[in-house]
Amino acid sequence: MNEFNMRLTHLHHCRGMSWKMIYYILKTDPELKFLYNDAPRQIMPQLITTQEALSNALQDLHSDRIQEQIRQYSPNGIKTITIFDEEYPVLLKETYQPPWVLYARGDTRLLNSGVHLAVVGSRQATEYGEKAIQSIFPKLIDRGVIIVSGLAAGIDAIAHKEAIKNKGKTIGVIAGGLFHIYPQANQKLAYEMMKNHLVISEYPPDTRPSRWQFPMRNRIISGISRGTLIIQAKSKSGSLITANYAVQEGREVFAVPGNIFSPFSCGTNELIQQGAKLVKSAEEILEEFPY
Repeated sequence: MNEFNMRLTHLHHCRGMSWKMIYYILKTDPELKFLYNDAPRQIMPQLITTQEALSNALQDLHSDRIQEQIRQYSPNGIKTITIFDEEYPVLLKETYQPPWVLYARGDTRLLNSGVHLAVVGSRQATEYGEKAIQSIFPKLIDRGVIIVSGLAAGIDAIAHKEAIKNKGKTIGVIAGGLFHIYPQANQKLAYEMMKNHLVISEYPPDTRPSRWQFPMRNRIISGISRGTLIIQAKSKSGSLITANYAVQEGREVFAVPGNIFSPFSCGTNELIQQGAKLVKSAEEILEEFPY
């Protein structure tokens, strides 16, 4: 890791450090030459409202423990990718406030190869949702589409597993850090993906997942993908947040229609009413992607 990346990653680890703070620090000191001297002291007091928060941020900025922690990532198979690196996903750079740093474990070449399709849906997937994935995925995988999802229970896990089963590639985007896979039931799947596919997070590896991080990570799932496919979702589902991010970034949104009497189809059917493309087959997705 070069010196600039080390400094940016260290800054990213500081408690209370927001996207906007890092932006203003980089604007003042683009090469972070003065990170451990003047720049943060000039910027932070203007952006951090309490003395305690300011003290925590400055304490972390001068922490040898954090620097040593970052040095241990590489020996443990964790790669840090900053927004200034070639490996950073090109599509993600086009989104609103893209993460300054991604933490990755697995094949990082997947970030910028092939066409990515986000696949999300209910955590309480039914047999209908699983069959829809089993029907649609083989031709997508055969055309080299990389499946992106959130390693959550239900549709997410089924999507990752079906991609692997069909000898395709898949990327998991998690809330929290790489050392804290949630839910525990998907830990085995996550470790398999870290070995042969890819798992990424915008949070330092030792970050425990918090509720607010789940909707936030949805912007990365859609952000690295050409389109988003929603399979089963309730009216107020987190999957609809992913779809909204996709719409805001001008990406394709696809939805599998469902039974009008099932609560697990309300969200997808509403998306179709709002203009999402109704899909029943892989071909209806593939025709929207330029090859």
